[in-house]
Amino acid sequence: MTRDHEPVPRMRGFAGERISVLARPLMREALALPLTSRLLVTDCGYFPKAADHQRNRTEGSPQAIVIVCVDGAGWCRLPSGRSEVGAGQALVIPAGVPHAYGAAADDPWTIWWLHLAGADVAELAGAVLAGRVAAGPERPVIDLGDVYQAVSLIDDALGRMEHDDSVRSRQSAAGAAWHLLALLAAGRTGTSASRNDAIQQAQQYLREHVGARTSVAALAALAQLSPSHFAALFRRATGTGVLQYQTRLRMSRARELLDTTDQPIAEIARALGYTDPFYFSRQFRAVHGTSPSDYRVQHKG
Repeated sequence: MTRDHEPVPRMRGFAGERISVLARPLMREALALPLTSRLLVTDCGYFPKAADHQRNRTEGSPQAIVIVCVDGAGWCRLPSGRSEVGAGQALVIPAGVPHAYGAAADDPWTIWWLHLAGADVAELAGAVLAGRVAAGPERPVIDLGDVYQAVSLIDDALGRMEHDDSVRSRQSAAGAAWHLLALLAAGRTGTSASRNDAIQQAQQYLREHVGARTSVAALAALAQLSPSHFAALFRRATGTGVLQYQTRLRMSRARELLDTTDQPIAEIARALGYTDPFYFSRQFRAVHGTSPSDYRVQHKG
């Protein structure tokens, strides 16, 4: 019988997920090229609120696996035992280690993840786990010092792979992954940023992911604060709430796109995370006092 905290594996996708998998013939080609032979992102993705997510690999994976949990909780089981994974932590599993992992049943995790191959991956993964008081090949969960940057790097790798499967995109994704592993290896103390730093990092994260759907709870989890405490600190620092701040960023970017491109308004709305262009237009009018189409034809400067 499946225990409550180890759900039945889910075969369908998750609402809002992103995933990119490099075709295996291209993977073999990339592992023969100078740069990506050292480190290659073979698979990566983002699973929000991944209820019933579970993987079980009795022979291990041919690639090393890095999972960053930004909200909720999960678990990992190795031959040596079971570990819990929470928000602000990363799970690092070297290639070839038998394992199972999954989302907690009562609070499923939101995760960003990578699978990595290449000649240097074993050494890099070992450097990440080396020196951790509670980590190692048998204890693979580590605390993150800068969750925002870790997520940004995985997002960058994922965005490159989503763009296309060219050599340049593969190299760029590899560069982001290398930076991520270096960040994880350097942040051995797992010391959280100060509260002011956490708010500044949250603002930077929102600026860099203006089109993403990011909840207050997710940002608070990244900062390792309660949602109410995070929201209060954010308002004190910025003079506005998180959702209002996101809207202002989106409207600023909307003005820029309306002024500098010929993109249709519906396309601009999608780029900024609005699935309904009519709702986007109402938001734009509420902020600017005019519709996007009327704004576009105004004489400026």
